[in-house]
Amino acid sequence: MVEPGRLTALALAAVRDAIRPGVTTLELDAIAERVIRDGGGIPNFQLEAGYNHTICASVNDHVVHGIPNGTVIEPGDIVSIDCGAQVAGWNGDAAFTVVVPDPSRPELTAERERLSAVTEGSLWRGIAALATAKRLNVVGAAIEDYIESRGEYGILEDYVGHGIGRSMHEEPPVFNYRVREKGPEVKPGLVVAIEPMVTLGSIETVVLDDEWTIATDDGSAAAHWEHSIAVHSGGIWVTTSLDGGAAALRPLGVTPVPIAQ
Repeated sequence: MVEPGRLTALALAAVRDAIRPGVTTLELDAIAERVIRDGGGIPNFQLEAGYNHTICASVNDHVVHGIPNGTVIEPGDIVSIDCGAQVAGWNGDAAFTVVVPDPSRPELTAERERLSAVTEGSLWRGIAALATAKRLNVVGAAIEDYIESRGEYGILEDYVGHGIGRSMHEEPPVFNYRVREKGPEVKPGLVVAIEPMVTLGSIETVVLDDEWTIATDDGSAAAHWEHSIAVHSGGIWVTTSLDGGAAALRPLGVTPVPIAQ
């Protein structure tokens, strides 16, 4: 699963470099598709029944599953991009959030940047917890604890992370909050996509008329960060990070170990 993870990371990096005012989400979609196909992969979102794009592009109060279209990115927007690649039948899946600065509204920009930073920080705490976990439920507890330590934020409960492998979405579910059940054993061979989705307000959501886009019901802004992580005999490796997660995990006391090829 290393190669589909790498392609996913490259596609997301190219999209992130292209996000600026005036760009449409459909243009971002084309960039991601070109990177994945040029790298010998298949955009695995296009393998989902009824979905015809490479990325999900969710802007402002859209949390996840936003369909790329003619929406123009504007200053102050908070933009979440979710993407995946398939290579030789194996999958990668990851997401990031970025805020487009608006000099005329510095407080809005700062508030949304904090939201994104808290969400990303919770993702890495969840990944760090996975490195030493015996059961999967500790991931959600670590995510929730970090978010609650940073202020008043809403953690979506209706949408969670998942296993990933031959299919993009597999068992087991990976919760972003504390649950009573211990979950499956964490052992070599487990590969999961951890993906906290956090809002500035309510955790209640609605499905828009396109039957894909998930939006907050109170119109509050949302952020979404995700990585795919493999547990192997030597440790863990973030397959959708080009350095395996080293830069983010080492300050948390975790050193990712490359997977033997």
